[in-house]
Amino acid sequence: MSDEPRIRPENEENPKTAASAPSPGGGALLESPEAAVERLARELSDLNERHLRLAAEYDNFRKRTTRERTELWGSAQADLVARLVDALDDLARFAHVDPAAINAKTLRDGVEMVERKLWKELEAARVERVDKVGVPFDPAVHEAVTTSPTTDPARDHTVGAVLQPGYRLGERLLRPARVQVLVVQGDPS
Repeated sequence: MSDEPRIRPENEENPKTAASAPSPGGGALLESPEAAVERLARELSDLNERHLRLAAEYDNFRKRTTRERTELWGSAQADLVARLVDALDDLARFAHVDPAAINAKTLRDGVEMVERKLWKELEAARVERVDKVGVPFDPAVHEAVTTSPTTDPARDHTVGAVLQPGYRLGERLLRPARVQVLVVQGDPS
């Protein structure tokens, strides 16, 4: 049943408003103006309550997603650090070794082992190194630090040397590789 007022045909009698006068359009009004105002005030109150409830639900949703995002980020950071602590412990052991009790080869082997361990965990976290030589220079992943001349037109605007490697996490660049870019000098003909 609708809450909207209904106009009755002239020949149909309404028991509530049988004494009211017919409207100029030919039908009688179903409710008095006071009743209409009262009904509309209730509807307005209901709509206001609904609006406030929806606003509160949205605010709670926004706060919950912010909290969940923060917890997820903290969990991801903790997971990465947990993967790296073994390698950090190995590095700390090498830092506190008596230099007189170790030779250069042993020290080098130990540092290489720590590096391999770190890279194993970083690769598991989808970190990759940007350090290829001979690839076309790409400003999205490379930072040109210097240029170097080349006479080979096929090597024009390619990476000649990586001065500092860059890193990428998935598709996100963490740090661009600092590179030397080869540029053709003179007449390329």
